[in-house]
Amino acid sequence: MIAGSSISLDRAADLRVEPGVLDRLRADEATRVIAVRDGRVRISGADLESATLLRVPAAEIVDATWALLGREGDGTAVLLAVLQPEGDTVDTAPDEVWLGLRDLGARLGSGDTELLIEALALGGWLRDAPFCPRCGGGTELRQAGWSRRCLVCGREHFPRTDPAVIVAVESSDGERLLLGANANWGGRMYSCFAGFTEAGESLESTVHRELEEESGVRLASLRYVSSQPWPFPRSLMLGFRAVALDEHELRPDGEEIIDVRWFTRDEIGSALAGDGPVGLPGPASIARALILDWFEERA
Repeated sequence: MIAGSSISLDRAADLRVEPGVLDRLRADEATRVIAVRDGRVRISGADLESATLLRVPAAEIVDATWALLGREGDGTAVLLAVLQPEGDTVDTAPDEVWLGLRDLGARLGSGDTELLIEALALGGWLRDAPFCPRCGGGTELRQAGWSRRCLVCGREHFPRTDPAVIVAVESSDGERLLLGANANWGGRMYSCFAGFTEAGESLESTVHRELEEESGVRLASLRYVSSQPWPFPRSLMLGFRAVALDEHELRPDGEEIIDVRWFTRDEIGSALAGDGPVGLPGPASIARALILDWFEERA
């Protein structure tokens, strides 16, 4: 889920420009399809611990918006089928269930996780961006689902990725970690500080601004750690570690962040084990990876 993981999926950019490639691949019995509906995918397995991302023949899909995801390691083409919210378009066996990224957490293998995030991100764009943002005209899909061309003004559009920073802030002695409670969580969970990069802003400036706005804390130093695509709806989370300059003047903004606290290493260890004193982000998120990275550094 974070930078440094191997790439197992060939996104097959060479196939996207082939005329009629989606029709050809849909007619190929070897092609497999990942179906997405309402931000969820089908999982096969008796329980979450043994879950795998379900791939089905294209013939099983009745009505969908199609795109090319790529080729798997054995050369098999994988398509995306974006289904209608309540459409009964796929036969469902008793051991199949629809789940989202947060439900699955880090339970899937790296290859399935990569496919899952790509399918959710591209599927969200295909669902949400049917019209030209420049003139409002209708669009036609091109490049095997990876671009749209406006039928009115001719402008070409591509799936968006919005950069957002997320940062784990430690004390100057490295023995405490600063976390905040988002208002949406009702104070039950604490996490790293995060925010979207604004127009004309660098990532580093975003980190400094977000920390001062949300916690009142200024930073003495920061460094980039890793990134994670996060399709809610189309973010790229860029993870940082930072050291606080001033550790005593904590000031939550009162709107998005309702509490800011320093946690000792023992408290973080207890929370990671699920024993309190607070809840932490789930295993699918880069926020937890940053917290775990800090905790294990001096363990």
